[in-house]
Amino acid sequence: MTRYDDIQRALVTGTAPDMLPAWARRVLDDVAAGRLAVAAVRHPLGFLCLPVERSGDLGVCLHIWSPEVPAAPATTSPVHCHSWDLISFVLYGTVRNARADVTEPPEPAAAERRIFEVVSRGGIDELQATSRTVSCTPGDSSVHRTGDTYTLPAGVFHSTFIEGGPDAATIALGRQTPGRGDLSIGPLDVPTHQTQRERCAPDEAARAALRSARLLAQAHPGMAHPGMTPDDVHPSARL
Repeated sequence: MTRYDDIQRALVTGTAPDMLPAWARRVLDDVAAGRLAVAAVRHPLGFLCLPVERSGDLGVCLHIWSPEVPAAPATTSPVHCHSWDLISFVLYGTVRNARADVTEPPEPAAAERRIFEVVSRGGIDELQATSRTVSCTPGDSSVHRTGDTYTLPAGVFHSTFIEGGPDAATIALGRQTPGRGDLSIGPLDVPTHQTQRERCAPDEAARAALRSARLLAQAHPGMAHPGMTPDDVHPSARL
């Protein structure tokens, strides 16, 4: 049984509001105290990714939007789609998912954007400029708040925004879908290029985890978890 299975079962059975914040708090406390070594990545879409589990086609991550961690530079646009089906539980904050209608116009000259396929190898992401040129217009938008769960199928173009302040966090479950690619929308004149994934320094990840744990406790005051004492905090994360 994987963490993915445990968390998905909590979402299906309705126990997520009680179980998941406490589980996330334990993960954040361990990261802040230096007890859990995760390859924290500063994502170009604006969040800190803490990959908690990778098991075959399944993945579990904590996504944290925080002023403690500036976003990595983006080379295309926020509009993208996943190669995996997403289930996301909002731990705190307000997340807006804005879908995009991406179409290939009959006349190629009318296209305004290009589709890039993101191919990851080790710590390198190669954004391969495809021959597909498209038009991209805003689609439906949905807002998700603390305690909400939302899903997004593989292949759906969208952008994610944080509203009501700079902070938010989600538990993200991913299940790989055969035949799908990770795609991004970018300018017509940008060629194929590579970007280095930006690992977060341990002290930076610890500060972000500590801030996130505090906000999580505020959002879930009845959470059954004792939290950290000052001695538990990684020295680099202390204020």
